[in-house]
Amino acid sequence: MKIPKQAKKVFTGKIFDIYQWPQKMFDGSIETYEMIKRNGTIEVIPVMDNKIVLIYEQQPTLKASYSVIGGRQEDKETPLQAAKRELLEETGLVSNDWELIKRFYPHNKMDFKISRYIARNCKKVSEQNLDAGEKIILKPVNFKNFMNIITDENFRSQDLTTDILKMKYFGKLEKFKKKLFKK
Repeated sequence: MKIPKQAKKVFTGKIFDIYQWPQKMFDGSIETYEMIKRNGTIEVIPVMDNKIVLIYEQQPTLKASYSVIGGRQEDKETPLQAAKRELLEETGLVSNDWELIKRFYPHNKMDFKISRYIARNCKKVSEQNLDAGEKIILKPVNFKNFMNIITDENFRSQDLTTDILKMKYFGKLEKFKKKLFKK
């Protein structure tokens, strides 16, 4: 959801800004509405040597768990630029075959967009360049193991899990698998 034009910023934080605006209710009264805004986030599903590269990550406030590559867009970055930067930083991998597979706003009280990409034909070009608050181990897995990991309750990228389970339910999982491993 986008913040309305009439909203005023009432707080500027390091990651989140808070906006408020007067909102007319159905009975004619006026209430103060509020939303949070933050830079977008990217998710990357890297594929290398016919395997999906997941990460096993630990951060100071989160227990270690599996996830896909992800991170926050910096101020002037496009989602694709952020995805390429995060992939390189967190894994040392690069790709010349990118595909945006989903862009969505996961929360109705937050102006916050997630862009999800597939990065095919990844190649290792450097060592990881992790933030001080990241410990990341790369875990290349085949598709069967990928499905087992993403359906574990501790998998951090739960929005991806939901989308893939919907694909399976609606008979679209094979199409997604072909998209991942397209040459």
